Amino acid sequence: NALRASGRTGVIASEEEDLPVAVEETFSGNYVVVFDPLDGSSNIDAGISTGSIFGVYAPSEECAIEDMDDPEKMMNNCVVNVCQPGENLLAAGYCLYSSSVAFVLTVGKGTWGFTYDSLVGEFVLTHPDMKVPKAGKIYSFNEGNYATWAPGLQQYMDSLKTGGKESGSKPYSARYIGSLVGDFHRTLLYGGIYGYPGDKANPNGKLRLLYECAPMSFIMEQAGGKGSTGAGRVLDVMPDKVHQRVPLFIGSPDEVDYVESFLKK
Repeated sequence: NALRASGRTGVIASEEEDLPVAVEETFSGNYVVVFDPLDGSSNIDAGISTGSIFGVYAPSEECAIEDMDDPEKMMNNCVVNVCQPGENLLAAGYCLYSSSVAFVLTVGKGTWGFTYDSLVGEFVLTHPDMKVPKAGKIYSFNEGNYATWAPGLQQYMDSLKTGGKESGSKPYSARYIGSLVGDFHRTLLYGGIYGYPGDKANPNGKLRLLYECAPMSFIMEQAGGKGSTGAGRVLDVMPDKVHQRVPLFIGSPDEVDYVESFLKK
């Protein structure tokens, strides 16, 4: 409702909507906004952190309100306009709802972190120009799916438990919340890697490209990290449908390179 009333959005795509929503009340821009309104919602009853993720694409000329006389044509155009590669993102961000409310944002000029101050009712800049550590000794994967992973990924996971790329060093620590925003935020601050790979039942994993993987990869890249499908850069993937899924490996650049070295064999 807020996006509709802003007068700046032309198309909205949400995880909770089967198709993109065209906006008639556009006065100063046809920005395309994609979002996951409540990431980690299955954790709410357990009091575990949840979040919201969004991405903003450039105004679209093809999905103009002049086409409202042909709803089918407009909807087809809207789907096409939403399905842009993450490389085209103008802005992306997320909110983390936890012991504090954090808001992390990029407009393509670095990654900036804000924390909500309830006394003044404003988000205060607390993490200027965030940079993910180049490497880290924390991994965040759902190891319950280990038996259904590809052999290369299993070998990678086994290597982390024996020190990873540094033979004989201390094993990595496992940290997995089950909320993308929560696991991502920790990875951004402390380094390491978050992964949601494909498996036998879900070859492309379960995370959605448009409003989860692409925005988070944009944020991570602007902080000096990487976002990969295991075969290449997430932001280079051209989506062919709104709710498309892709595997995701994201975090410190050295750690993403390391997992790719196993997956590309």
